[in-house]
Order: sequence, then structure tokens, then C-alpha cells
Amino acid sequence: MTRAVFFDVDFTLIHPGPAFQGQGYAEFCARHGVAVDALRFDGAVAEASSVLHTDGGVYDPAIFVDYTMRIIEGMGGAGPGVRAAALDLYDAWAACHHFTMYEEVPDVLRELHAEGYKIGLISNTQRSLVTFERHFALDGLFAVAISSSDHGFMKPHPSIFEEGLRRAGVSAPEAVMVGDSVPHDIAGALRLGMRGVLVARSGLSRGAPPDVPVIQSLRELKAHL
Repeated sequence: MTRAVFFDVDFTLIHPGPAFQGQGYAEFCARHGVAVDALRFDGAVAEASSVLHTDGGVYDPAIFVDYTMRIIEGMGGAGPGVRAAALDLYDAWAACHHFTMYEEVPDVLRELHAEGYKIGLISNTQRSLVTFERHFALDGLFAVAISSSDHGFMKPHPSIFEEGLRRAGVSAPEAVMVGDSVPHDIAGALRLGMRGVLVARSGLSRGAPPDVPVIQSLRELKAHL
């Protein structure tokens, strides 16, 4: 029986707006005298992805700053302003006004809460999850909210999932982790005995274990609880 449902935040509940697309990067970079080609953004993101660790180590802002620097360099940026622009982008990622909630999310969360499920957030972020809750008018829906910057370890480290289970007062088999990342969200949860549901809004679900449900919208989630 499922008693608790934990959600990743970025790209599961919310998605970044223009500030974190090619033109937005170009504007951040221009403030620091760095010229980039906005059209190279998608390719630069793909190439930089290897910088992001998947072993669930200690939360370190340098990982995300280095990742952002690699994107800027992949867009053609160079010089001392690259690091300054990356630091600005890292700080801006914590600001909720740069993000939009997927349209079905509020209704699904409120429905789960009304039906008695404990709802939690487990996110590899430096963003204040209290601010997130207020900004998106989700007050009172979450029994647990854990950011890796506060906890100390990043998903898929077992301790961040164990902390979520402890705070929710449930056992691993009673909990489901919902997220868009197989290595961070799904694999980490499965190792603890939780169940996982992968959110693949594009329809592509590379790497999902065969027994893990794959959904394109949270409206499909209830069928897997």
C-alpha cells in the first residue's frame, strides 16, 4: 500500500523559462563581456552533461558552476567573464520566478493530498523549497521537503531518501519516488526498496528499468500508486 509519494522538482514539477535557454544564457554572458552563440545552446548542454555526477556525492556548488561554464564555453564563450556569468546563472537557478509549473501539477498534488497521501519533495538543488511552496501557491501540501544543499548529499545517495522516509514516517515499500532522472531519482529509490515512476514528458525513456512505469504527465500517476 502506498502511503507516501515523493517528487523531484526541476523538470518533474517545474521547468525553466527563457532565462535558461540559449538567448537567456547569451544575455547573462553579455553582462560579463562574454559573447556566445545562442544557437549552440542545445549542443553545449548535451556535451556538458558529463560534468554532472550521478554517484550522489556531497552537494558542492562547484559541480553546477563547472557545468554551466562548460555550457558557456560550448556556446563559444571565453575569457575571465565565463566564470562570473556561470556564478550568476547558478544563483538565478534558485529564483522561482524563472520557472513555470507544468499545468497539471497543482491539481494532481491537491488530489493526492486530499486522498491522504503524504507528499514529499527531494531535490538536488540550492533552491529554498519553502520559497518554492509559497511562490507556486502549494502551501500545506508537503509533509517533507528536502534539498540536497541543506541535507548535504545529492540523489542518488541513500541518505537523502532515508531522510525523506524518516520524516514522512513510512517504510521504503510504502513510498514511491517520482522523477525525470533514471540515475538520480529512480535508481536511488529502487536501491532502498522504494518504487519509482519515471516522468518522460517527451516520451523518450532511455535507461528506465523494465518494471518502472513511465508517464508523460502526472495525470497518469494515480494508476501506478
